[in-house]
Amino acid sequence: MKALVHGDKGLRLEEMPEPSASEGDVVVKLRNAGLNRRDLYIPDRRNHEGPDLILGSDGAGTICEIGEGVTGWSVGDEVLINPSMHWVENSSASPDGFSPLGMPDDGTFAEKIAISAEQLEPRPDFLSWEESACVGLSGLTGYRALVTRGEVKEGETVFIPGAGSGVVTFIIQFAKAKGARVIVTSRSEKKRDAALRLGADRAIDTNGNWEEELKDETIDLVIESVGRATFNRSLGILKSGGRLVVFGATTEDTVDINLRALFNKQQEIVGSMMGSREELREMLAFAGEHGIRPVIDKVIPFNEALDGFQMLEDSSQFGKIVFSI
Repeated sequence: MKALVHGDKGLRLEEMPEPSASEGDVVVKLRNAGLNRRDLYIPDRRNHEGPDLILGSDGAGTICEIGEGVTGWSVGDEVLINPSMHWVENSSASPDGFSPLGMPDDGTFAEKIAISAEQLEPRPDFLSWEESACVGLSGLTGYRALVTRGEVKEGETVFIPGAGSGVVTFIIQFAKAKGARVIVTSRSEKKRDAALRLGADRAIDTNGNWEEELKDETIDLVIESVGRATFNRSLGILKSGGRLVVFGATTEDTVDINLRALFNKQQEIVGSMMGSREELREMLAFAGEHGIRPVIDKVIPFNEALDGFQMLEDSSQFGKIVFSI
């Protein structure tokens, strides 16, 4: 089968053996797969070496083989892949054994995947195939960061630096459905306009003077994923007693914090990463109830998958990039 792999020969499309269903597993014939920034970073994390690994966390397809002991699923069922491996119930942190799909386990950038039946969800009938294939990681990450960890409340103002990522496009929609006011930033006027069309109340230039532009706003909650480039600026505009949730660091991971300013303002800094199966199901139900759908920038044929990686590297997309397999 054709797969997008990383190993000693680099990142490339390669012919790989077809998987089979072990006990408790199913084989899913994938129709679409969603690209995430995590996939972009894995070659660096592996020091650009190692045995061939099939990348990819998100995907949707049809069950084509069922292993011994699997109940509740049939060949032909349409499913989406839960990318949060071995995390079932909501908890304050991920349990031992948790990992996102796509490293160390083979992922969804392939024509087929063998995976535990516990990692499947019925494909939502309100989403297209392409949308179903990219709702898992980004939707779950955004939901946990905003709702579970951020505890967003109706009437609050949420500030989100960086308006173009798939996660942020979900957070904008989730926050509006929760009755919050949403302010985002981007260096791109095109992305600021797109965020406003999606529902954001304000969109300001990332390179602008935030304190001046937001002097009439009260920021209750910040959702951060940029890292060093914006982290302290975000703390600076967050109200006393406000909450900052961080789920990523697309710039540098390490930041310096003025501890005196932090404790004087009695702000909270909370980490968040992906989420549980329980939260995934809550998110899908919430999205269905409020008509929330993934924002897809481009659907790319699988044989052009590396072009999608370049788009993500350039941060030229607004929303998700999806492969058609």
